[in-house]
Amino acid sequence: MLAHLCAGFSPNNQSGRTAGTRVMFDAVIIEKNDGQQTASFRQVAQDQLPAGDVLVIVEWSTLNYKDALAITGKGPIVKSWPMVPGVDFSGTVVESRSSDFQPGDKVLLNGWGVGEKHWGGLAGLAQVNAEWLIALPTAFSTRQAMILGTAGYTAMLCVMALEKADVRPADGPVLVTGASGGVGSIAVMLLSELGYATVAVTGRMAEKDYLESLGASRVIGRDLFTQKTRPLEKAEWAGAIDVVGGQVLASVCAAIRQRGAVAACGLAGSMDLPLTVAPFILRGVSLLGIDSALCPREQRIRAWDRLAGLIDVTRLEDVVSEYPLSQAIEAAHALMDGKTRGRILINVAG
Repeated sequence: MLAHLCAGFSPNNQSGRTAGTRVMFDAVIIEKNDGQQTASFRQVAQDQLPAGDVLVIVEWSTLNYKDALAITGKGPIVKSWPMVPGVDFSGTVVESRSSDFQPGDKVLLNGWGVGEKHWGGLAGLAQVNAEWLIALPTAFSTRQAMILGTAGYTAMLCVMALEKADVRPADGPVLVTGASGGVGSIAVMLLSELGYATVAVTGRMAEKDYLESLGASRVIGRDLFTQKTRPLEKAEWAGAIDVVGGQVLASVCAAIRQRGAVAACGLAGSMDLPLTVAPFILRGVSLLGIDSALCPREQRIRAWDRLAGLIDVTRLEDVVSEYPLSQAIEAAHALMDGKTRGRILINVAG
């Protein structure tokens, strides 16, 4: 696939494309007709790409919860039709009208509305705005960057937010909900690496050994957090990273210690938040919203630099499920059915 796409471009000219070549590439396309949404895998012509000043041959992408919602139609993610899903990707620049990037540069992208408003990473080519891209950290290959992907980048933003809120390892245990998933599993690794006593919360206790191998000091069942709680519970946790939302997040907030903090980055359970103000005004708890999609570029670069210094990506190889692009739709359904764990890597160039 990658060799086929490269054949349509000339490395010796700035515009990249060989004269007279109409490049075709594989893509997952979501369409809506007569109110019915469908997702298909098919070929698309380069001239169908949306506007952008940098053209990238996509080598790797991932499947995140948001991508699965978009592909299966189980969430109102897509804002423009037709749409190529995929909120992140890594690859090689082949055309650029920006002085920031040149053909041959290795780059990655997270968020910025790709896969929702602008065609995303589940396709052989992506044409995007230069300010959405960052240079691939030298510590990672394009594949390794997507083993981390938006999940790893979001987890790092959560950890950085707790650090900024002055939650320190000496303050006590830090909770991670949804710990068997992409964000949660990498958050467990990062916190453990930084010296925090990390408590993993999961709805799949069969994953206990896996979570302990990532650095969790304890693993507890999600059922403890799914029931309505009192405004304040026993103060157990110095901080938390929550990817679930809903009652789970409410229960977590009610049990945070004095002046602790919770970084909230997901809504896999619910968008509703049934809690009171008690944790915030009686214990000084901070609820920190993590917006990974529109995070400023400088902060993105810091997050990826931190990941490069903290994460041994080879430790995640055993928990990566890899699919070719042609099977991305099947993988999305498996994710929604709770049949996956860890990271779902999509080999686009393969």
